[in-house]
Order: sequence, then structure tokens, then C-alpha cells
Amino acid sequence: MAGGITETGELYSPYVGLVYMFNLIVGTGALTMPKAFATAGWLVSLVLLLFLGFMSYMTTTFVMEAMAAANAQLRWKRMESHKEEDDDDSSTASDNDVLIQENYDRSEKQPILSVQRHGSPNIFEISDRVEMGQMASMFFSKVGVNLFYFCIIIYLYGDLAIYAAAVPLSLMQVTCATGNHSCDVEASTKYNDTDVCWGPIRRIDAYRIYLAVFTLLLGPFTFFDVQKTKYLQILTSLMRWIAFAIMIVLALIRIGHGQGEGHPPIADFSGIRNLFGVCVYSFMCQHSLPSLVTPISSKKHIAQLVLLDYVLILAFYSLLSFTAIFCFHSDSLMDMYTLNFTGCDVVRLAVIRFFLGLFPVFTISTNFPIIAVTLRNNWKTLFHREGEMYPWVVDRVVFPIITLVPPILVAFCTHDLESLVGITGAYAGNGIQYVIPAFLAYYSRKDTKLVFGSGTVNKHKSPFRSTFWVGFVLVWAFSCFLFVTANIILSETKL
Repeated sequence: MAGGITETGELYSPYVGLVYMFNLIVGTGALTMPKAFATAGWLVSLVLLLFLGFMSYMTTTFVMEAMAAANAQLRWKRMESHKEEDDDDSSTASDNDVLIQENYDRSEKQPILSVQRHGSPNIFEISDRVEMGQMASMFFSKVGVNLFYFCIIIYLYGDLAIYAAAVPLSLMQVTCATGNHSCDVEASTKYNDTDVCWGPIRRIDAYRIYLAVFTLLLGPFTFFDVQKTKYLQILTSLMRWIAFAIMIVLALIRIGHGQGEGHPPIADFSGIRNLFGVCVYSFMCQHSLPSLVTPISSKKHIAQLVLLDYVLILAFYSLLSFTAIFCFHSDSLMDMYTLNFTGCDVVRLAVIRFFLGLFPVFTISTNFPIIAVTLRNNWKTLFHREGEMYPWVVDRVVFPIITLVPPILVAFCTHDLESLVGITGAYAGNGIQYVIPAFLAYYSRKDTKLVFGSGTVNKHKSPFRSTFWVGFVLVWAFSCFLFVTANIILSETKL
């Protein structure tokens, strides 16, 4: 993500790629969606979820089109470089005047000839993993590149703040309830941060103790390079699906037994701000598409497979959210949905209660170091100058510190996950999911037409190939930015 071309990695089938994309998209955002649904009303939430899913699919196809265009340009440059080397070798016997004239003629004619020779659909094959930072460098101006990195850095900061708050919040909820409350207390019981946890320790104190432990255990990974292993990914994916399946089944059982307490409104427009941010965050995958799509062995029907993925994700989000809002009362839904299953009135088996309560701890803890290192590398790339090396202190101390400290401070000040997810999605997520893909599609199309001619067709061109769709995405993104900002200002003014 820090820019540059990286190794493609081991190839896998299109259906394995579909599973990987599903696992990437369905993450922490899904756990905050039920409360956002209950706050905004079920009909408004469903309509917005479907529309934002459609918008996310559109911009995903924009990014894949830009990846194909970037691969074509890199492949073309390599071919032209090899041809120039061959021509130089064959012309060594010529005198200087002839050589100069030949070079002049070649410089005048070569682009047109090379387009005719190499402008086939195969040149757009996605074989090199070109990260979004590299695509921004290829298609954007210097200002555009800096804005890209600013946007992705802000998003990653929000990601880390959400992770840093979610783990200690889950630990606090589970251990405080275990320490002072029996099974006679319902899971829906609301507690204040100032309530007692253990003895003289308040709940907020326990939260901050866990945050400090979390920082001490996982913070040092920011100073080193870490890599997510295949087996760790399999383990976390397995845990995720077990947890989601248990929550859906338990909610359905309670509803089936007539124990459902939820009576969500049809629409409550005051909750749309957070719902928008949560939904954008929950569909986020655009920044990781190069890592997901490039290793797929056959990309012939990649657009259709991605569409199938989005349909499955929409169905899953709807099932999870609707079972939640009709099972639990709106006021009792937690920011982290797993915490609704930590009470004995919902789950009698202690093993399941602890597994669901601590589920975010295991899965998020494995992702935190990876996101932190990614953010650190983006900072390095943003300030990097060609041919220069960072001093050891700056490279190994300063960059890790500016990566780690801000999200920990945010998590120290608040553990309101719905607001953290909502703000991160509504602002930085808006840029990454809408603005950047739209500009990548627009400028990659212009560059492709300039280099290869108007007759050349990108085999991975988005189904939304009209410029109208690019403009539509940008207008939508700008409108959402204004709406969320105005909503925040009005809410603060009322307070």
C-alpha cells in the first residue's frame, strides 16, 4: 500500500479470491452495523445499504480497470525498452550521422508502431501487483499523489483507533460483568463508565488498564516488519465465521421463541450520519484490491465474481442486522454486537459467552500490527525523496511513534465505536471508496487513450464505462461530505 510494485505471490483460483475478498470486507464494521440499523430505522437502513453496496461495487470495478491500465503501461514500457536495446545493438556499425537520423526517425514513429503491434487486449492482463500508491504516482499529479496519501493515512489512523478501542472495550465488558454480576443480570443492562468493575476500580479505569496492556503488547510490532501468514488468516477467518453463525442462530432462536424485544422504527433520519459511515467502512476493500485480485489465476469473469461477492455480502449484512434489531431492543444494542451475547439471559453456555465476548480481541489483535506497519510505510513513502535515506532515528523511532501515539490517544479519550467507525467511514472512507477510484478511472482512461489510441479496448474496463458514472460518484461523494459535516455541526449546536 505504500506504493511501488510488489511480488504477486502464490496464485489461487477465482473462487478462492472470492472468499478472500468476502473475508476482507466482512470485518469490524459488520459488528457495529446492527446498532446503526436500529438507530436509523430498518427501511432507511436497508435502502442505504443496498445503494452503498452498489456504489462500492462500481468503484471496485474502477480500481480494477485502473490496475489493468497500469499493467498495460508497465508492460508497454518494458517492451519498448527491450526494443531500444535491440536496435542499439544492431546499429553499432553505423556512423554517427546515420545513428542520429535513425534515432530521430524512431522517436517520431515508434509510439504509433508500438501501439499497432502491442495494443492487443492481452497487454491489459493484470499480472503485476501495482498498489494504489503506485497507480496514484502513475496517473495523478504531485498534488494528487500527496492528497491520496493524506486520505489513506487518515483512514488508517481511524482504523487503528477503532481497533485500539474495540479490544479493551470487549475485555472490560466481559471481565467486569464476570467479576461483579451474576447470571441474574440481563445482558441488556446498561452500565456507566463510572460504575464499579472490581473493588475500587471503575469500568473506565479497567478499560484504560486494558488499553495500556494492549499498547505494551502490540505497540512494539510497529517498530518492526510483520507479515500476515496464510495460517493466521485461515484461523481468524474460521473464528469470524463461527462467531457470526452463532450470533445469527441465537438471534433467530430467540425470535422464534417469541423472546424478540426489538421494535425498530421504519425511519429515523437522525441516525443516517452514523449509518452512512458504518456502511462505507463495512464495504471497504478498494485499498487492498491489488493484493486480492492480482494473484487470481484466471480473471476472465472477474467482474461477475466480484458482483456475486457483493450480493452475498449484502445478504449477509441484511441477515445479521435484521436478526439483531428484532431480537434486541434498540436501546440495548451494544456498539460491538458480540457484547450483546455476554449475558446469561441470552446464552447459558459460558464457553459461548466468553468466545463471543472475546472474539474481537483475537481477530483484531492479529490485524493491528499489520495496519500499523502499513500506516508507517505510507508515512515513509509520503516524505521519501529519490536517492535519499532516512536517518536511523527517523526511520526506526520517529515514524513508528507518529504511527502509534495518535490512535492510542483517541482510544484513551473515547470508546464510542459507532462514532469512530462512522466518522472514519464518512470522511477518509469516502475518499478511498469513492473519490480516489473515480479519479483513477478517469485519468487511467485518458492515459490509455493517449498511449494506445482511441481504438484500444481495456479488457477489464468497468461496466460503468461512461464518464457520467465517474461524475456521479464524485457528486455523490461531495454530497455525502456536506451532509455528514452539516449533520455534525447541527448536532453539536443542539447540544
